[in-house]
Formats: sequence, structure tokens, C-alpha cells
Amino acid sequence: MTASLPSCSQPLYAVIDLGSNSFHMLITRLVADSVQVVDKVKRKVRLASGLDANNTLNDKAMARGWECLSFFAERLQDIPKQNIKIVATATLRLATNADDFITKAETILGHKINLISGLEEAHHIYLGVAHTTSSVDNRLVIDIGGASTELIAGSGFDVKVACSLDMGCVTFNNEFFADGVLSEIAFSQAINKAELILAEKTAEYKAIGWDTALGVSGTLQAVAEVLTSQGKVQKITLHNLQEIKQQIIACQRIEQLDIIGLETERKPVFASGIAILIAIFSEFKVTEVHLAGGAIREGILYELLPNMRNVNIRQRTLSGLIERFSIDERHAYRVADIANNAFAQLQTIWHLNSELATILQSACVLHEIGLLLEYKGSKKHAKYILENTDLAGFSNSERQLLIALVTNYKTDIDRTVIDKQYFTTKQQAICLIVILRLAVILSKRRTDDVMPSFSIDAKQYQLSLNLPKIFLRKHPLISAELKQECADLTELDMTLTVNSN
Repeated sequence: MTASLPSCSQPLYAVIDLGSNSFHMLITRLVADSVQVVDKVKRKVRLASGLDANNTLNDKAMARGWECLSFFAERLQDIPKQNIKIVATATLRLATNADDFITKAETILGHKINLISGLEEAHHIYLGVAHTTSSVDNRLVIDIGGASTELIAGSGFDVKVACSLDMGCVTFNNEFFADGVLSEIAFSQAINKAELILAEKTAEYKAIGWDTALGVSGTLQAVAEVLTSQGKVQKITLHNLQEIKQQIIACQRIEQLDIIGLETERKPVFASGIAILIAIFSEFKVTEVHLAGGAIREGILYELLPNMRNVNIRQRTLSGLIERFSIDERHAYRVADIANNAFAQLQTIWHLNSELATILQSACVLHEIGLLLEYKGSKKHAKYILENTDLAGFSNSERQLLIALVTNYKTDIDRTVIDKQYFTTKQQAICLIVILRLAVILSKRRTDDVMPSFSIDAKQYQLSLNLPKIFLRKHPLISAELKQECADLTELDMTLTVNSN
């Protein structure tokens, strides 16, 4: 029997970013109103390291770039031209012979390259964050590239102020760490120069203000990985950066740089990136930075895609997963309603914030995501799916908390996934797990008209759940599961008492 081909498939979209440190290619398609990554290629070209004192790109750097683009060209052949966007950034803005590189690059790719200004780059970066990261509206976005640093303050999808500064981890490495020595003096010189560059912008940004600071780019990602590997919460602070700086100095030389959690490919420009980041914290009085989910490529991509600004990014991700994994949507939100009720009653007692409430709601929606594959191993399958699925709108730390919740929504408790999450404290993660587990039990009938009214209270971690006597009498299975839950929660150092009224 001959298999018939579908009449059509979702079109592909490609974005290429010719950065100062790396060249990136991102290929995606739309599936169930969410973005599915089809291919992603990254090459460390280090174009900025090929700039001489006169800002002329040397032949070796250009050859590395052209070789990389020959790989990309093969992948672009079958994608509609209108669905392809290629941009070049800081190094090619600086290079006096940029035209020579771009002319040959366009021939290799068969497509036009857009050499964007620093402000255009900043706008794309901000849109990448706005499209992929769920956060409060007023935000400061920080991107430390190879040859430039972008700082953008905005709200929603609107940029209020943006700048692109001529300092990057590659160019600062060449200026302050070219001899490979990792010293306090080299750091001080790099930080001082960065602060001087930033000083002209400080007043303008402080006048606008921001509620949260979000970081993108390799330097910020590398810092987050180091913090996680060293057992710290993934919130970048000045104190954490100073500690990392001292770890770097202790290694003495770049070729000897060996810090827990730092990937090999990031080592050559890590010190210079840290110096710029410390200067931003110091000059802008930033208290902490969270890692964002997207940057310039995502900003360009989402503006290519249809109707991407009209739906909340996190809701779009949840809706896409509901469709792709055939989740019972009505029941998912039924569980979420019960969990929201319990959360509201316990929020003050357990010092839970609104960010935790949104993650709990998402966990309620996705708690049955593994059922499509198999009932018996559904929690194991859910863990795998959430570890390996693109979750636009959720940071890596939020993803780990989501996994800890969904993996523990019923029956046996897995403490290893609780220990791995670093979005919040272990105790608060446990509090959310308890709320989710109780919501799942109370909604066991899977119908709206039998959902019980209940009250729940706690003295520290001693829970008291009050249910109507008639409900417990009519639902012996739920009563039995609540009794079992009283025993199960002792593994989490929680006690549960179920009362009838």
C-alpha cells in the first residue's frame, strides 16, 4: 500500500543573526498556534576578534564567517524567501570593510543581509523578550554581545528608551585581558571603563524606571549556569557576580579558567562579560537580574509570524500543549480553580507570592500531559515532555519548578525533582505541591456540579482541610484518597487533618 502525502504542511520560517561572537540560525514552524523549533545551529565565529586597531576585519575572521554561512545556506534552500530574515549586528557595523564581507556572504546565502543599527538591534532584542518571557510589564532588558551591549527599558511590546553601547565581551577581552592574565587590576580597568560609558545613560533610564530586570545573551546564560551548578538560586545579583569574579581571579589565567558550571566555549570571554555586567549593576543600581527566554532572533521571528502580539505568551504555550497532547482542558481548569481557591486561603500563612500562583496554575493545566502516552507511567512521561519541550513564556528556573509540581501531582513523591528546582525555596515548592495534590483529589469526579465547598487553614505546616460531611459520605473513594494523602504528606514533613462539618 502506498502512503499518501498530506496536501500541505505548515510553512517554515528562518532567522539568521550574524553576531559579533556567534552566528545563529533558527528555523521554526507554527504548530497549534505555538512556535516549534525545527532546527537551531550555532557557530562560534568570533568575528569581533578579527577587528584590528583600525576596525578592519582580517581575512581569517571573514573566512570563518563565510564557512559558517555555507552551512546555513544548505538549510535555507527550501524555505520561502519571504519567510527568511538575516541580520548583521555590531561587528559589521564597526568594520571598515564590512561591504566586502557582506557582498560575498549574500552570494553564499542567496539572500539579502540587513545590516541593522544599534537601536534596531535593541528593539529586536526587546521584542524577543516581550514575545517569549512572562514578566511584569515595566522591564529593563540587558544584552551583552561580542562587540556591543544593548540596554532597553519598556512596557509590554513598547520600547520607551533604548541604546546600543560600543562595549562587548569580545572587544573588552581584547582590550583588558588580551595577555590572558585574570587579575584584580584588569577587572578594575574593564569595570571602570564600562561605568564611564554607562554613566551618560544612567539618569535617562532611572527616570523611566523598571519593575524587573531581564538578561539575555551568552554572558547572562553562563552566569545562570554557574549559579545553578554551584547550588544557588538562579537570580543574578551583584554579590553573586563579585563571588564569581573572585573565582575567576583565583584561576590567574584564561587558559587555566576552571569554574564549576562554566562551559569550555564560554571561557575565553567570560571575564570581560562579568566585568561589563558588574558595571551595569553598579551604575544602574540593579538589584537582581532574571534570565529571559528570547533575544534578537526571537524578536525578529515573532514579528514575521502572524498574529503573535494578540495572545499572552504563556497562555499561548499552554493552549498549544493542550491541543498537542490532548489534555482534558475543562478538567485541567477545574483543578486550577480548586487550587486557586486553596492558594488564596494559604497565601498569607505560607508567604506565597503571585509569581508562584501563576506557576501553580500552569502545573494544574499540564498535570495530565503524560496521559496521552500511557496511564501507568504518566508522571514519568510528563517529566520527560516538560524537560524537552519548548516552553515559551517560562524561564529555565520556572520550568524546573513546573516539573517538580507535575511530577508530584499524585501518589509517590519524588524529592529529587524538588531538590533540582531553583526558582523558589524548597519549602515553598512543597507548599505548591501539596495544594496541587489536594486539588487533584477533590476534583476526582471530573464534573463541575459536585465540586465541594471547602476551607483550608494551616499552622505553619500543619494543614486542616474542612469538607461538608455529606460530601465525604457520598464520595468514599475521595475520602479514602484523602486518608492516604494524610500519610503521604508526612514524607514532605507536612501533616494533614481532614474534618467534616
